[in-house]
Amino acid sequence: MMIQKKLLVLMDGSERSIETVNYIKAFIPLDENTRIVLFHVWSGMSEAYRELGADLARAGEVGRLRNHETERQGKIRMYLETARKMLITGGFPEASIEIKFHLLEKGVARDIIAEARNGYSAIILRRRGMGALASIILGSVAVKLLQSLTFIPMIIVGQAPPVKKILLAVDSSESSMKAVEFTAAWMGGHDYEACIFHAIPGLGLIHFDLAEMRRACTGGAAADTCIEAFKLKIARMFQVIKDRLVSSGFDPEKIFEKVVTGVLSRSEAIVKEAEAGGYGAIVVGRRGLSKVDAFFMGRVGHKIVYGGNRFTVWVVP
Repeated sequence: MMIQKKLLVLMDGSERSIETVNYIKAFIPLDENTRIVLFHVWSGMSEAYRELGADLARAGEVGRLRNHETERQGKIRMYLETARKMLITGGFPEASIEIKFHLLEKGVARDIIAEARNGYSAIILRRRGMGALASIILGSVAVKLLQSLTFIPMIIVGQAPPVKKILLAVDSSESSMKAVEFTAAWMGGHDYEACIFHAIPGLGLIHFDLAEMRRACTGGAAADTCIEAFKLKIARMFQVIKDRLVSSGFDPEKIFEKVVTGVLSRSEAIVKEAEAGGYGAIVVGRRGLSKVDAFFMGRVGHKIVYGGNRFTVWVVP
């Protein structure tokens, strides 16, 4: 059954947001069932300047500011229209692209969250917006959204080339399996390459996955035996994932599997694999298996977003 793929694309007027549009053209499959909404939150004149309007002595100044804001608004509308035309020239049907110029109500992040509840399949944003410092990995709005958008997949666009290679960082959590489903639904049948990847920490480390390892072993099993049993469990999980990808249209010859053991940090191992393999996106579940993951986002997913700052990261709840 065909599902509607509705993307909320955040546009802030910056060159970085235009690069997000280029990412969509290069990486998101061209599908007749895809709808794209280019969304901008317009804050307009600041509250301090609005208050000046009551001061007749400053009426001329306020008038000039209003003219400036009108000019700025016109530039933003032209900017959004430019982004729309870029997608059309990239092959997306004109009727599938909508521009939403939203007047600020409660706050930029809160207004985006409210819009995201209107039947979207995913939200796409840049790591940093207009005016962000080069040393900042995520802008303030992106941080707020990462904390709050627990009900919708987020595609956080980085600078790495958008090649058609996906690194699926998985465990046996429900969130991880949803990430697989999301990848299958969006990318199946469009000639993408996928690597199913799992990192097992060293047994000498304090790590919540140890409990999962112990459940995979018989009582009193040696450490090596325990790891082998856990790897067997992972192999079965990989087969389920591969079957799902193949059923969605992935070429079996373009699906790869990799398990690494004894890593000090799962997130670092995932990012290193993405770097070594030249992947265009890292896909991760928002929450993993550990008790710590009861918070807004699991430790591993959080570290991948920050540590893999060059990469586009898909965070799936």
